[in-house]
Amino acid sequence: MDFGISHKRALVLAASRGLGLGIAKALAAEGCHVLICGRTEDRLKANCAEIVASGGKADYVVADLADAHFVDQMLKAVQDKLGGIDILVNNTGGPTPGMAEAMDADKLYTFFQSMVVRVITLTNALLPLMKAQGFGRIVTVASSGVIEPIANLALSNTLRGALVGWNKTLSSEIASYGITANLILPGRIHTDRIDELDGANANRLGKSLEEVRAASIKTIPAGRLGTVEEFAAAAAFLSSVPASYITGTMLRIDGGAAKSL
Repeated sequence: MDFGISHKRALVLAASRGLGLGIAKALAAEGCHVLICGRTEDRLKANCAEIVASGGKADYVVADLADAHFVDQMLKAVQDKLGGIDILVNNTGGPTPGMAEAMDADKLYTFFQSMVVRVITLTNALLPLMKAQGFGRIVTVASSGVIEPIANLALSNTLRGALVGWNKTLSSEIASYGITANLILPGRIHTDRIDELDGANANRLGKSLEEVRAASIKTIPAGRLGTVEEFAAAAAFLSSVPASYITGTMLRIDGGAAKSL
């Protein structure tokens, strides 16, 4: 299938590793000029070099979603390095694990800024560029926790849940401009983040990492963890021209793990 996005310009947030990097590579393989951001310059530089060596086109900008100037920095980078925007992939790091009772005002505020406020304000700032050209794709990485809350991830369940209502509302407002907005929900995709969370659960439960991992896999009908490449392929499709009639949706990539309809 021709995704029809060769020469499109894509900004991928939090792409120094994991899901963000996987999506950037998938979009670059489809011919997009990708701009990746993250906090670690060495990683970003190496990622761009890898994409270019594979025949893609990539640039990077060192930026932190927790920085109050993040949106202004991204707007400048989009204009300077891409000359515009066609695809925005909203991706953020996950918050610290913990129970609902452990959430306090400071933690809520800090992670709300980086995981919700920056995503919404950056999207709003880039929308005029998409509207003017009559094309845009907004893909926001959330979590399967918005469908079925994940134990010991109360902050993530709460804050990513806020993006559900925002995405659905936004999608109906911008559809007539040729812009789609969708959430993509990773389940157990094997990344460094999953290793970190499994390690935290192992410590909390007094079990080994292997025991925690095996118990987790037993709950997945597919019988394994997903790969970054599988997840990224779904994100790339939602960014495509053939996906132009898909908007306001939540796509689960979880091997059938979520039990809800």
